[in-house]
Amino acid sequence: MKLTHYGAHNGVTGSCHRLKMDNGQDYLVDCGMFQGDDAKRHPNPEIKFSLDKIAALLLTHVHIDHCGRIPYLLSAGFKKPIYCSHPTAKLLPLVMEDAIRIGFTRNRRMIDSFLKHVGKWLRPLDYGDWHAIDGGAELRLRPAGHVLGSTVFEIKTPNGEIAVFSGDIGSRNAPLLNPVTSPPQADLLVLESTYGDRLHESVENRQNHLEAILRNTLDDKGVTIIPAFSLGRTQALLFEMNNIFERIQKEDGCSLMKAIDVIVDSPLATRFTQLFKELQPYWGEEAQQVLKMDDQPLVFENLTTVGDHREHLDTLAHLAQHKLPAIVVAGSGMCTGGRVVNYLRRFLGEPETDIVFVGFQAHGTPGRFIQRKSEFVRLDGRKFPIRAKVHQLSGYSAHADKNELIDFVEQFETRPKKIRLVHGEYHAKKVLAEELTKRGYNVD
Repeated sequence: MKLTHYGAHNGVTGSCHRLKMDNGQDYLVDCGMFQGDDAKRHPNPEIKFSLDKIAALLLTHVHIDHCGRIPYLLSAGFKKPIYCSHPTAKLLPLVMEDAIRIGFTRNRRMIDSFLKHVGKWLRPLDYGDWHAIDGGAELRLRPAGHVLGSTVFEIKTPNGEIAVFSGDIGSRNAPLLNPVTSPPQADLLVLESTYGDRLHESVENRQNHLEAILRNTLDDKGVTIIPAFSLGRTQALLFEMNNIFERIQKEDGCSLMKAIDVIVDSPLATRFTQLFKELQPYWGEEAQQVLKMDDQPLVFENLTTVGDHREHLDTLAHLAQHKLPAIVVAGSGMCTGGRVVNYLRRFLGEPETDIVFVGFQAHGTPGRFIQRKSEFVRLDGRKFPIRAKVHQLSGYSAHADKNELIDFVEQFETRPKKIRLVHGEYHAKKVLAEELTKRGYNVD
């Protein structure tokens, strides 16, 4: 087996890897969009590599840095199967609509063509079973615990070698998702390393931190802005906030929700949340237990969803005029586009505002500048001062931390013969490689 990287090898975003097998057939694993500084190094999203001998695309999940260039792939003439999980197949068209809305691509005609034809090539597969696929290999899917439908791929080549692609591995603290499980063996393990140099806070700490921010929002009557991906993080936050509000009501004898609005300002997030409900069989054990007592764990009192653009502008104006305490969840997660930019432009300069990051912020993105508590940030080409309080809740990250990544490797029944680290900044990959090497693994 030989491995070629078209993205996310010397960076975090643009995940795209080509596995060459001895029988002359290749598999492409993911075809994602570059973001932040990675996008500056790769400004052209067009597909420049040869499609010859690629038997199929294996799609680990539907985050834009793993799937965003699939429309360009089809536009370049790719007409082969796209293997993925059943939730991924249902979510992918919505993600591509989201890409148009938040400005990852403005090629409306290409996206329309993608939406019209992609169903012809999608081949959703069940988790847990080996499947014979085009190109002569066998494929097995395991939940990755990163986002609904995310997958760890095991590829058994015709000569019996096994390559494992982790995709993005989720933190074990994701209540809506089934946790990742390690395959038994791998001749080659391609492992993500996003948080390979740090640890996440505990579930208890993250809930306490979020509760403190919610109470502070109530006290200072400010706006708390949570830039979140429409898929995954938004639903996890709604699930957790629902639990926090119910606990406050029981402990304090009052409902915090009567005094504070929670606003989800993203039409796509609302549609994703509806799809989440339809895909309840794929939810994790904790969420399944909650469903036995609460058939609407993603919906609660004073939760408002904002639809069209006019309603979005009205909501902005209402919050600015009346100085009401509010929690706003809006995309995009790295503040590169979408409706969250309008909230930042309006409220970032006010000291009563709280900005809460719950996910990774790539180098070069506005989210990274705000996260670093810089004096200002550029939004839509203009400089805006940062006077808001800035928080990072790492416990809500959809990525495994250093210890969880090491656990994933160590839970293989037989040690992987070779490990290739991808999807991480230089320091994160360096630290994780050193930790794995100390344990006797062959890492490059």
